[in-house]
Amino acid sequence: MKRRGSGILLHITSLPSRFGVGDFGPASRRFIDFCARSAQSYWQILPLTPTSTFIGNSPYSGDSAFALNPVLVSPEKMVEDGYLEPGEIEGFVQDDPMTADYDRAEAFKMGLLRLAFERCRGGLGDDPWFADFVAENAFWLEEYALFRAIKGTRGGQEWTGWPRELRTREPGALADVRRERAEDMRFVAFVQYLLARQWRDVRRHAADNNILIIGDAPIYVTQDSADVWSNQGLFRLDAEGQPLFVAGVPPDYFSATGQRWGNPVYDWPAHEATRFAWWTRRLGHAFRLYDFIRLDHFRGFEAYWEIPAEEATAVAGQWVKAPGMALFRELLHRFPALPIIAEDLGVITAEVRELKGRFEFPGMKILQFAFGPDIAENRDAPHNHEASSVVYTGTHDNTTTRAWFESEAGEVGRRILFDYLGREFGALEAPWILIRQAMMSVANTAILPMQDILSLGEEARMNKPSVAKGNWSWRVDERRLTDDLAAHLAYVTGLYGRNH
Repeated sequence: MKRRGSGILLHITSLPSRFGVGDFGPASRRFIDFCARSAQSYWQILPLTPTSTFIGNSPYSGDSAFALNPVLVSPEKMVEDGYLEPGEIEGFVQDDPMTADYDRAEAFKMGLLRLAFERCRGGLGDDPWFADFVAENAFWLEEYALFRAIKGTRGGQEWTGWPRELRTREPGALADVRRERAEDMRFVAFVQYLLARQWRDVRRHAADNNILIIGDAPIYVTQDSADVWSNQGLFRLDAEGQPLFVAGVPPDYFSATGQRWGNPVYDWPAHEATRFAWWTRRLGHAFRLYDFIRLDHFRGFEAYWEIPAEEATAVAGQWVKAPGMALFRELLHRFPALPIIAEDLGVITAEVRELKGRFEFPGMKILQFAFGPDIAENRDAPHNHEASSVVYTGTHDNTTTRAWFESEAGEVGRRILFDYLGREFGALEAPWILIRQAMMSVANTAILPMQDILSLGEEARMNKPSVAKGNWSWRVDERRLTDDLAAHLAYVTGLYGRNH
């Protein structure tokens, strides 16, 4: 990100689709075409890992840090690639095409995947591409397939409730599962194979249009995941596999009691003893999926907020040092470059800035955070931006800029914004006012949420932190992605020297 460019933030599930949620199908390619017509350089998305209805379908809470989410599979692509007949994908009914329906989409798509598997599983042994995929991804796929197979026999029960021999991974018990549930494990591998092929095609279409994909890697993994179950020694757990401490952040802009995420924290000395082998595999996998990754909660690689597991909120936590310098030094030794954007929001210390600067990771600037009484020194204010940063109007955790202007900014914030820009304006103008501020910033990269490009309000918010339900459901109305909008965005992009 050494040259000026800009891009759009829109998660895959927010794309239009005939099947309840956005996916890797035709709409993803059409959106890439829209980005190209708009003279954009980047498409930023959220994590592609599996989600769960039980935890609100958050892309930051899944049962694997490596697997792709089956709900993202495209039925149209399955037909195009010869796995299904056209008539077999008909019949899906969605009540509201503007709201993601994860439950119905997952049920329908899993049925299609089962049908495709039953049809072609006899020939998988002769498919060299499937064999290559399984071999190349064996370091995570075998454990994930085993985890899913056991889950399937136990009604989705959390692994900490499994019989002791499975919970503690006794070799004989696992061998029995592999033998008895071999076809279930093969189905999991088949699904991941199809997803990887479809995502590869999306990546190719993006590359053909000179669009780079920015992915997202959460710092933590979910307790009830294949990652924790198969690597228990890398997390701070008790003898039953339950977390001794969980992750979160202290009270901040988003919550007066902080955020108690509930993820188990890492046993960092155990990671150091392996020369960060798990992290090397995890980020190496992410580097293959995306052109850049936004490394979520970068603050936690220098020091993390550790909360006793029995605490109901994050208030009683404490900061604990983490070996970020050693980790990234090892990663830089393993990879020729680290295409990482550091999500350095919240409480940022001199040590965090030193860690980010040592490896030249671009950080983030959020314009919605800029216009307060401290604007002169505020690092999110446009006059304090740096070339080596990525500026956003807002993120997936913020409300839209229009809603921010209407409510969260308050009279003081609006007054400071008006004084800063030298004129007054209304809520409908506010999104594009801030878009222009992002575009004219000295920051090399500007990323614009699709909701702000469309000047949408609170109804289009993607996520409200610390609220478990009702998030991640917004979807874009493709009828609004017009040629006129693309031409206007392309003009503004060129005006500020970002159309390279």
